Amino acid sequence: MGLDIRIPMGALFSLLGALLAGYGLIGGQALARRSLGINIDLWWGLLLLAFGASMLLLAWRARRRH
Repeated sequence: MGLDIRIPMGALFSLLGALLAGYGLIGGQALARRSLGINIDLWWGLLLLAFGASMLLLAWRARRRH
């Protein structure tokens, strides 16, 4: 079968993670002060970006084996 769910899932999480991390970088410290000084948007964006990249890497490795 040619359909690998990890490709669209990885692309979606990577895109959302990049958008959220970008918003966390641009958003400034006003939002971080409301959450005990932690930039939640930046950290969750980076986590989503890493998850999406790992899904794309796993899909690429599986496609290379075939």
